[in-house]
Amino acid sequence: MTTEKFDVLGMSCASCVAHVEKSVSKLEGVNAVNVNLLTNSMSVSFNELHLDATVIEKSVENAGYEAHLHAERVNGLDVDIAKTDFVQKEQAEMKFRWWVSVVFLIPLLYLSMGNMLGLPYPMAFHATENALIFAIIQFWLSIPIVFVNRKYFINGFKTLFKASPNMDTLIAIGSSAAFLYGVFAIYRINIGLRHSDFSMVSQFAHDLYFESGATILTLITLGKFLEAKSKSRTSDAITRLMDLSPKTATVLRGNLEMEIPVEEVLVGEIVVVRPGQRVPVDGIVESGNSSVDESALTGESLPVFKDTGDTVLSASINKSGYFRLTANKVGNDTTLAHIIQLVEEAASSKAPISRLADRISAIFVPVVIVIAILSTGVWMLLGYPFDFALSIGIAVLVISCPCALGLATPVAIMVGTGIGAEHGILIKSAETLEMAHKIDTIVLDKTGTLTEGKPRVTDVFTVNKISEKQLLEIAVSLEKPSEHPLSEAIILEAEKQFIPIQGVENFQAIPGQGIEASMNGIQYLAGNLKLIKDHKLILHEFEELSDKLAEQGKTPLFIADKNEVLGLIAVADVLKPTSKEAIGYFKSLGMQVVMLTGDHAKTAAAIQQQLGISTVVAEVLPGDKDKEIARLQADGKRVAMIGDGINDAPALTRSDLGIAIGAGTDIAIQSADIVLMRSDLLDAVTTLRLSKSVMVNIKQNLFWAFFYNIIGIPLAAGVFYSMLGWKLNPMFAAAAMSFSSITVVLNALRLLRFKPTVSLIKQEPIL
Repeated sequence: MTTEKFDVLGMSCASCVAHVEKSVSKLEGVNAVNVNLLTNSMSVSFNELHLDATVIEKSVENAGYEAHLHAERVNGLDVDIAKTDFVQKEQAEMKFRWWVSVVFLIPLLYLSMGNMLGLPYPMAFHATENALIFAIIQFWLSIPIVFVNRKYFINGFKTLFKASPNMDTLIAIGSSAAFLYGVFAIYRINIGLRHSDFSMVSQFAHDLYFESGATILTLITLGKFLEAKSKSRTSDAITRLMDLSPKTATVLRGNLEMEIPVEEVLVGEIVVVRPGQRVPVDGIVESGNSSVDESALTGESLPVFKDTGDTVLSASINKSGYFRLTANKVGNDTTLAHIIQLVEEAASSKAPISRLADRISAIFVPVVIVIAILSTGVWMLLGYPFDFALSIGIAVLVISCPCALGLATPVAIMVGTGIGAEHGILIKSAETLEMAHKIDTIVLDKTGTLTEGKPRVTDVFTVNKISEKQLLEIAVSLEKPSEHPLSEAIILEAEKQFIPIQGVENFQAIPGQGIEASMNGIQYLAGNLKLIKDHKLILHEFEELSDKLAEQGKTPLFIADKNEVLGLIAVADVLKPTSKEAIGYFKSLGMQVVMLTGDHAKTAAAIQQQLGISTVVAEVLPGDKDKEIARLQADGKRVAMIGDGINDAPALTRSDLGIAIGAGTDIAIQSADIVLMRSDLLDAVTTLRLSKSVMVNIKQNLFWAFFYNIIGIPLAAGVFYSMLGWKLNPMFAAAAMSFSSITVVLNALRLLRFKPTVSLIKQEPIL
């Protein structure tokens, strides 16, 4: 099974989407089809043994549209230059069409309506005997408007003949009816003049309808132009991400520095990055150091110091120093390329809520055509003139555009996923974004999620005869040869305090207890309480102190000589500064918060108390985390799992919503639905808030799209005419139709004002 992306041209409304999807879905071997009106794109998952891209393109063509396989990647990123040019050309063409239409519409409206408005008017047009010239001039003024907007007629009648009518069909039928009636009126005026029937001449001279058809085309073109401009703003976030990619890179080949296109950089090459430059590829710092601004990728505003051996991401900015890096991810494999791909896929995917609009749109246009025909026929049967009945039918056709329905969901999804990407939150699909607002239970891994994931020294206690620095010197000298995780914390603390490391002899690791070694002729021990008791050493007050530390979630490490305990060093995996605040936000959103950890129950209880977590499940084996998720789901909970490790991957997959901390492992990120690039739990809060905002926006869009048609169609059909005298002029119907689509897009753009969750208080790291 393979998945390909196509650019689809000619779509104008939700009905088009439904017809394209239906046409492609019928092909043998097609597993899934997803068409997006906003991006004019289609993603098809199919069995390449049964069909290929050419067959899919032909199927779309048979439905009355045009499809092309998405262009190749450029500069290592999925940037479709052809598509970008197409969007720009489309906007330019719409603008040209509108200006030409306006230039000819103004004199046309002046001729047809100037007399009624009391404007200065050529006397020749008042004379009934000049009615034919008056009508022909209007006809010729309308021809350029019809010509520049001919796409409505070409696409509209093509899809009608293929039994898949769309918005263009409604416009084509409505405006064609107006123009044909105008031609018919010219014919009747000519007959009236030949037979001196001036009453007939006067009647048809006032019922030409050329201005109505021309105004419909002009207003709809204006609406589509404004809509296109507004829609382009919804993809600004993706465009800004694309613009982050440097076009060139400076590489070291031989002893020479060469500037080459970024797509030509090879894995393993040395890349030179100078102050102020963007990093062109992902890599490891080979020499030099600098502060690097990663805010474009992670949302983190503060620069991060990078030294030899550190990882640097593509598109980050070198703020100060000079360094060289070894490229390990280039082209399509860079972090930036993956982010763009994720955001584009999410923006072009469909949320389940959009299915209602899709089902309605599939039958919407044919139903509207039937309503227009019936409305025209009913008013004629009631004895009203044909021109009155015709205006009713045209108004129904023009006002009933399903554009707003088709745009209601994708514009909000694109804006939402773009906002997420700008703040370091990668949302993989529209379905994920919709699911996030339904979550009622948050399950948190401890290590690396709530905590830093790196143990640190938190407390040092000694007997009177030895100082803290002396104790740390003994401890770090003993721990240096060890591979225990606690050793790293003690070594790091010693480095911070510039404490020297002494050489040791007779080093021996005692499994499950600690280590033993001699230094300067003195035998020392470092380990847990069992090690001390087994050697029957004097504990002083340290046993009681170790119990208190354990209750606080800290691991006590005893340091002793051959007679007594010299001191105690407490080590703990420090909680992230924002963990407590994030849990408070989760609770304020009505979430149940659960922590899963493999730690001892005492340690877990201490963290639970410090963070205010409602439920803790301790001593969980790595393979059993997904079982806990399944248990919560069996109780009817909608569960989001937040984790970062390899052992979290099954739980991330099992949960209704998997959220991976970005600093975690690749497998956790691949298993998750959402990736938090900053490794900050407040971003998980932002994700839930963003999802709720997007879903509210989508529901508002759908409500107004449905409400507009529910009110607009009866009004256009003349339902209120007999009672209230309300009748909708086709020209106002065209304006209302255009306004409805623009309103939906502008409502979605309100999401751009969304602000991420930030820490409200300055917190020191808590333990």
